[in-house]
Amino acid sequence: MTVARDIADVIEHHIGGEIPVHLTAWDGSVVGPDNAPHVAIYSADALRRIIWHPGELGAAQAYVTGELNVVDDLDDALTHVWEVAAARGLSGIRPSPRVLFDVARLALRYRLLGLPTAPPASQARVRGRLHSRARDRAAISHHYDLSNDFYELILDEHMAYSSAYWTSDHPDYTLADAQADKLDRVCRKVGLDSVAGQRFLDIGCGWGSLSLYAAEHFDARVVGVTISREQKAFIDERIAQRGLADRVEIRVQDYREIPDPPFDAVASLEMGEHVGEQNYATYAQVLRDKVIPGRRVCIQQMSRPEGKHPGGGPFIESFIAPDMYMRPVERTVQYLTDAGLRVDDVEEMAEHYVRTVDIWYDTFEKNWARAVDLVGDEMARVWRL
Repeated sequence: MTVARDIADVIEHHIGGEIPVHLTAWDGSVVGPDNAPHVAIYSADALRRIIWHPGELGAAQAYVTGELNVVDDLDDALTHVWEVAAARGLSGIRPSPRVLFDVARLALRYRLLGLPTAPPASQARVRGRLHSRARDRAAISHHYDLSNDFYELILDEHMAYSSAYWTSDHPDYTLADAQADKLDRVCRKVGLDSVAGQRFLDIGCGWGSLSLYAAEHFDARVVGVTISREQKAFIDERIAQRGLADRVEIRVQDYREIPDPPFDAVASLEMGEHVGEQNYATYAQVLRDKVIPGRRVCIQQMSRPEGKHPGGGPFIESFIAPDMYMRPVERTVQYLTDAGLRVDDVEEMAEHYVRTVDIWYDTFEKNWARAVDLVGDEMARVWRL
């Protein structure tokens, strides 16, 4: 028997057919269809990680460290595996006790039992009380303070790190166009087009796409808040370049600490995911309290169906956005109405997000070599995954 064949036997016993990948193991053995995505396991440590962290997290750890690799395009490979799983009626990726028993037998055969392998250096390490100000700063820093130059290898010229809004299928219509249409739509939804010079609060302003757009195109007087110093430094540079210092102020400030009186308009784009479930009522109240009665708030936010990982799954929660929390749309709406906001409109943007992320992925792949130069191979593999 070979390593590849032993691994395949365990998998095939539980998925009801041939493994959906072309697998190469560290002993050089090969198994699986030649025309399937090629997966290579370079080290027994990959299996050791999966034994200690069954399912998504262990496999992700092995991938980002390079102990396991998808030789072909990662997006195509994952899509293929999920299509096979759906066709065979398989659900979820957390192994059953029987699978774990068979994997343990495999581990005994190859002497893989023992202390767990140390987590990858790129895995988040945040401590303290959940969603305390200090822990939130650490979680946001892990995600957003990687490098402004790095994010420029993924995002469009606006540096908008949220879903765009697509209004055209013309070949010349770009992601930057779709982001501009999103920003324009948000500004109009909150009424910045009704009169120039309105006071506008941008909660979780990111790299300043909305703050700058509102000032440049609607003559708004903007306060943007973030708890990422890297983001503030980036926006301040753009403010100086564009001569907007009299109209845009960016602060490193927690959303719970904004001292200003109510604004003419408030928006918060894909920041609510980071406040946590227990603090969402506080966040909703801040949105209500910081807008003049009768004026408008616009929120763009990711959601998850009931029963799914609210943080996006073990990989996302461990490597990308620790402490993130998403919930079904109707529960978010309830929080907002409980805070005293009247909900005028809810719009689903799922298809827009798919198109946005597809382009982010393609842009990142084109800039792969530069990404590795900036942050190293392991962190680049984290973001590819």
